[in-house]
Amino acid sequence: MSRFNNRSRVSTYTQSWVSGFDPDFGVYESIAGTVVVGAGGASTLTFSSIPQTYKHLQIRSMARNSADNISLRMTFNSDSSSIYTLHELYGSGTAAAYASQANIAYYPCALVGPASATGVFGISVTDIMDYQITDKFKTMRTLTGYDANGSGYVELTSGVWRSNSAITSMTIVPNGGNISQYSHFALYGIKG
Repeated sequence: MSRFNNRSRVSTYTQSWVSGFDPDFGVYESIAGTVVVGAGGASTLTFSSIPQTYKHLQIRSMARNSADNISLRMTFNSDSSSIYTLHELYGSGTAAAYASQANIAYYPCALVGPASATGVFGISVTDIMDYQITDKFKTMRTLTGYDANGSGYVELTSGVWRSNSAITSMTIVPNGGNISQYSHFALYGIKG
């Protein structure tokens, strides 16, 4: 019985318990509460004046678009120069593939639910590492996908913004159409 008196929870995700071990996974704090796109949709979404008091950032989204075969693209500090690079692994349930791109003007941060699939939203979580540090490039990773009742898509993407600038703003735009009504976006800071 005494061996259970001194236990610590390791992770809220796994609900695992280890005696005498309490690692620091960081604390998520809301920077910009949930932004819900209103009637008529939106052609762009911007998070600005991002405080420089966190170690990392995380953006969570649930989104759909007014057109099919669309993804969301992110730029930092209004920088649309060709200094972004990405690697991606993706699959549709029947096929898988990979790709990489260098010297592009954005980071693809989310798949969105297609307009032709009623009520389908794409889900995305993007982590931006060391966003406030000014002596290194910024790295990102994204897990995103959607299910359209038997069809769908999943993607794991990593990338780099080859700039030493601290990230103070980020803009999200679709590569076509508009971000649809009821799409949700939230920005979190991760204490380190």
